[in-house]
Amino acid sequence: MNDTIFQAAALILPLIFAIVFHEVAHGWVARALGDPTAAEQKRLSLNPLRHVDPIGTIILPGFLKLIGMPVFGWAKPVPVNFRRLNNPRYGMMAVAAAGPGTNLVLALFAAIAMGLLARSFDGAPEPSTLWLFIAANLQNFLLINIFLALFNLLPVPPFDGSHIVEGLLPPRAAREYARLRPFGLPLLFLLLLVIPSLFPGLGIVENVVLPPVEWAHGFYMEIVRAVAFG
Repeated sequence: MNDTIFQAAALILPLIFAIVFHEVAHGWVARALGDPTAAEQKRLSLNPLRHVDPIGTIILPGFLKLIGMPVFGWAKPVPVNFRRLNNPRYGMMAVAAAGPGTNLVLALFAAIAMGLLARSFDGAPEPSTLWLFIAANLQNFLLINIFLALFNLLPVPPFDGSHIVEGLLPPRAAREYARLRPFGLPLLFLLLLVIPSLFPGLGIVENVVLPPVEWAHGFYMEIVRAVAFG
């Protein structure tokens, strides 16, 4: 298999699965808590095409990767009408937490699968191309899910963390905080692109997101080793 195709496939497939389950999890929890909007609009499907945003999922990440900037993007958000939730304030927190929570569970499945795969290789003379491809997919799936979970917990609109913070704040403070929501996209560009470009030591990804990602990755790798050699 061509190395470029191998690396691209081993990255794109895990990314699609991680994003799709993240988005659908929001809709599943919303429906369980009283809001069937996502189901009514047929957005609870695991079909990736229903969740791809041409700009946020393809064009922007590709452009940022091309110019060497921090890569970020978004899928088409699963629609949630918080007014239809049984308890809008706390229901929205649960809906928001469902995406990152699902990614962390998927990371656990990836770690277990990596451990089982490593155990299956024990004593084999040389890994096959298929074995290497599965291993690369699982490694990327583990890291992507961890990063996606923790990145989305940033308390910046429109990330899931902003909905959780809004639900934790007193009502008056929550209303003031919610006023930032229309400025979410410009704020993201400022925090993720402009500030790191002007002040390289102040990158929010490097300083805020990556340390817990690295810690969580080490934790999951301990699970891999326990399954592989336990």
